[in-house]
Amino acid sequence: MRLKKGDKVIVISGNDKGVEGEITRVISSKNRVVVSGVNMVKKHQKPRPAAGGRQSQGGIIEFEAPIDASNVMLICPDTGEPTRIGIRRELNEDRNKMVRIRYSKKSGNDID
Repeated sequence: MRLKKGDKVIVISGNDKGVEGEITRVISSKNRVVVSGVNMVKKHQKPRPAAGGRQSQGGIIEFEAPIDASNVMLICPDTGEPTRIGIRRELNEDRNKMVRIRYSKKSGNDID
């Protein structure tokens, strides 16, 4: 997966189209990401026994649900516009190991 935790992205399809946020979690096995403030859902939860003999709080809990990674696009740190991500492999400075480098397809600059 080409997206990482902490990347700033924009939603390009769905109910939250056009909303910008930061990736808080990546679920690579399901090709999904959790973006802060996007795809908010409500869950009704019963009070349950918690550790120490106390009851956990019940009620309506609101949280971000995962969305498919294809529905978000990385915002280029240089230009501030949505861009696709490319990957190239180069030798590191010791020239003994190949490293993955992500770059912006729009500007051609390295992302990290």
